[in-house]
Amino acid sequence: MKIIVLGAGLVGGPMAMDLANGPSGDSNFEVTVADISKKNLDKLAAKAPITPLVCDLSQPDDITRLVANYDFVVSAVPGFMGFQTLEAIINAGVNVVDIAFFPEDPFLLDDLAREKGVVAIMDCGVFPGMGSALVGRAARHLDKVTDLLIYVGGLPDVRQWPWEYKAVFSPVDVIEEYIRPARYVENGTLVTRPALSDPELIDFPQVGTLEAFNTDGLRTLLRTIDAPNMKEKTLRFPGHIEKMAVLREAGFFSEDLIEVNGQMIKPLDVTAKLLFPQWELKPGEGEFTVMQINIKGKKDGKAVRYQYDLLDRLDQNMGTTSMARTTGFTATMAVRMVIGGLYKKTGISPPEYMGMQPGCVPYLLDGLKKRGITYCETIEGLD
Repeated sequence: MKIIVLGAGLVGGPMAMDLANGPSGDSNFEVTVADISKKNLDKLAAKAPITPLVCDLSQPDDITRLVANYDFVVSAVPGFMGFQTLEAIINAGVNVVDIAFFPEDPFLLDDLAREKGVVAIMDCGVFPGMGSALVGRAARHLDKVTDLLIYVGGLPDVRQWPWEYKAVFSPVDVIEEYIRPARYVENGTLVTRPALSDPELIDFPQVGTLEAFNTDGLRTLLRTIDAPNMKEKTLRFPGHIEKMAVLREAGFFSEDLIEVNGQMIKPLDVTAKLLFPQWELKPGEGEFTVMQINIKGKKDGKAVRYQYDLLDRLDQNMGTTSMARTTGFTATMAVRMVIGGLYKKTGISPPEYMGMQPGCVPYLLDGLKKRGITYCETIEGLD
C-alpha cells in the first residue's frame, strides 16, 4: 500500500512517521512525504523509513498528477491551500484523510467525491476531529441532542512573557482563529460573533485556570448535528485574549495592502514574520493539549449527559508534540480504518460521520490508546 503525505510540518511529519513505523514498527505501508522544504524532509527521513519528495504543492493540477500514483493520500497542507488541494486529490480518484482545516464549505466537493468514488474524511484532527467523532457517537445513542459545549486548546507548560503561548500547529492557522468570525447555535438560531468574544475563566484539573473564548470550531457540526444549543471555545492562559484583540483591532492581522516607505505590504505578513519565531516551540519545551466536550440530550424521555475529557502532553522520548499526536494520530488511525474497510462511505465525510457508524469510535480510541492518548468518558442521567 503506497501512501503519500502532503506536508512535512509540525503535524505532517509525525503522521508520516506513524504510518511508516506504527506504534511498534509493524507498519506495512510505503510512505512518501512531499514538501517544499528539503530541510524538513531531511529531518524526517533521518527518523523514519520514508521517501522524501521535494516539490511545490501550490498547484492543483500538479497535485492531481502526483497523487494519482498512490493508493492513499494524507493532506497536511496549510488551511489556505486546503480546499484546492482536497479538490485536486479527489479529481485523481484517490481516497484521502485531510487535516488542513480550510475555511471553505467542504460539502461543495461532495458530489465530485461521490462521482469519483472517493472516501474523503476531512477536519480529521483533535477538534474538529476525534472530538467530533465522539459527538457523532453520542448523537447516535441519543434520541435528541439539546446542548453541545466544547473547550479545547494547546498550550506550553511554561508561561513565558509576553505571549505565554507557543504555536503547536501552523501559526498561520492560529492567527485565523483570532480573526474568523465564530458561528454557534443559541436557542435554535445561528449566531455569529467576533472571534475572541465571550471570555470566561475555567479551572481544569492538573492544568489550572484557563481563559476560553469563541472561535469558529463547530464547522460541519452546524450542519450535521441538530441541536438548539452548540458552542466551541478555544483555551489559552488568562490575558491572551486582550493581547490578540489589541493586535487585531490595531490592524496587525489585516491583509489589506498599506504603503510603507514606498513599498506595498500586508500588515499580517509583518506580524507573522515577527510572531512566528517567538511562538516556535523549542526542542525539549513541554506542552499539552486539553479538551472537554459536554453533550446533553434525551434518551427514552430521560435527560442524559456525556462528557469526554482529554489531557495529553509532549512525548519526550520521540519529541512529538501533544497537538501533533492528538491531531495526527487521529488522522493516521482514520487512514487505517478506511484501508481496513471499516469505513467505506464515499463522498465528503466530516469526522462526526465516523462517530455515527458503529465500530469506528472504538477502533479510533483503541489506536490512540496504544499511542498513549486516552479519552475519559463520563455518562450520567440528569434530574
